[in-house]
Amino acid sequence: MHPITAKLHWFLVLFLLTTGTALCQNLFQFMQAQPEISSIKAIDGNHFFNQCYEIRIRQPLNHRDTTQGFFLQRVFVSDKKADRPVVLITEGYDANYAAQPNFIHELSPMLEANQLCVEHRYFGESVPDPINWEFLTVENAARDHHRIVQLFKKHYQEKWLNTGISKGGQTALAHRSFFPNDVSATVAYVAPLNFGVEDGRHERFLNQVGSDECRDKIRSFQREILVRRAQMLPLLTDYAKQRNYTFPMPMDETLDYIVLEYAFSFWQWGHNCNAIPADTASTEALFNNLIRISSPDYFSYQGSAHFRAFFYQAARELGYYGYDTQSFADLLSLQSTQGYVNQFMLPVGSSTTYSDKTSRQVDQFLKSDARNVVLIYGEVDPWSATAATVRKRGNNHKIVQEGGNHATRIGTLPEQKREKLIRKINKMVR
Repeated sequence: MHPITAKLHWFLVLFLLTTGTALCQNLFQFMQAQPEISSIKAIDGNHFFNQCYEIRIRQPLNHRDTTQGFFLQRVFVSDKKADRPVVLITEGYDANYAAQPNFIHELSPMLEANQLCVEHRYFGESVPDPINWEFLTVENAARDHHRIVQLFKKHYQEKWLNTGISKGGQTALAHRSFFPNDVSATVAYVAPLNFGVEDGRHERFLNQVGSDECRDKIRSFQREILVRRAQMLPLLTDYAKQRNYTFPMPMDETLDYIVLEYAFSFWQWGHNCNAIPADTASTEALFNNLIRISSPDYFSYQGSAHFRAFFYQAARELGYYGYDTQSFADLLSLQSTQGYVNQFMLPVGSSTTYSDKTSRQVDQFLKSDARNVVLIYGEVDPWSATAATVRKRGNNHKIVQEGGNHATRIGTLPEQKREKLIRKINKMVR
């Protein structure tokens, strides 16, 4: 061998041995070599994957000022093959479900893809200690995801797609707007884009959705509950006592809020109008239907504890919905519901002021620069009242499933539409 050739040969060998590239490492060795990853635990995963891990990544509390400290973010890594695409799940809440051995996102087998599920900061096991609410921002969450993408792209070098459901869909769209080149495509399911803590469009939607007959039946049911307030309150009090629920408002007002929430919850999950009890039904039958559709735990300190971080985000950047009290004003004990999120739903000791800056940024990105974005909504889901709008150019698609609710997915679409969409998404990541 020529001396120069020999020297180049040994230089290449040395380079491959010392750089720790993904080409000469398996996934576990790759993760071991990353200083950002503080722990790695092999877990049982869906049989579709070859290996699955639960890891912790050290993330800055404030990506713009790392002197503010760090927290550990939980990520589930499900490996198919290094030369396959990656489905990045930008979870909006905790990711406890991803620890279940049978868990798999519907897109992963559709794309023969690897899967990363990222628990949202301040949720589940990804909570800083102590908690400083100042750093729970959409931008910091987007930077969490950006940092994870940059880290794992050293191993998974094929195309990436980010996705999420509901708040997770909001998270995916925000991540894409801050870092449009991190992934090649985005699939956001039932993701709202609100422009106010009480956006206003949801209430109008609930006055139009479905048939007149069904809406009248819901409204009549709600009024009957309030008419029987004296009989309902002991049932509610006993229900709460059995579950050790306490509420941030008086029990009279708690009943009001549960009744007002009923219509939103009914349509969100696509309940059957025929199952609503008649006004002549027993008080117990009415009460049981009420709490089955609109559970009191939503307004309790205990039942909503794991959602408090979300309500902070809603009051600060994400927005939420309000209640139309006009049809029940003569029967309600409360004077107004305006400002209820800030008054009753925030974590104890926190406060914030809403800004629509982030929502406007995402909206502008989707209408002006988005490419390969798929938005999926259900027709009767109240969250579709604030559905995002995406430009038609750029290979973008917005699909509304007829009769669909908040559980609308690619798998619930009619077969022909489903297969067509799967083909389109496959082309986005090839």
